[in-house]
Amino acid sequence: MNMSITQPAVKWYIDEMNLKEGDYVRFFVRYGGYGGIHKGFSLALANDKPNDPAIQTEEQGITFYVENSDLWYFDGMDFHIKYSRKLDEIEYVIK
Repeated sequence: MNMSITQPAVKWYIDEMNLKEGDYVRFFVRYGGYGGIHKGFSLALANDKPNDPAIQTEEQGITFYVENSDLWYFDGMDFHIKYSRKLDEIEYVIK
């Protein structure tokens, strides 16, 4: 399983979350929402330090990661984060 994030997506997170070098963005599973790969669950995020990261990537001094406890959600698939200029929002691609 791999994790990646595009540079436009990194910029979007920095701007929207007022992130600075050394910050962390955790992606975690929450009950509810839509658009996820498991019915009834979706991804959420928080500016939170890692406890037990399973996968991570660092861009522009920001660490983006998923904890081991949330790895089940991805079923071993790759997790890609990109920014859609057309929709002006983040898109998660899990495949």
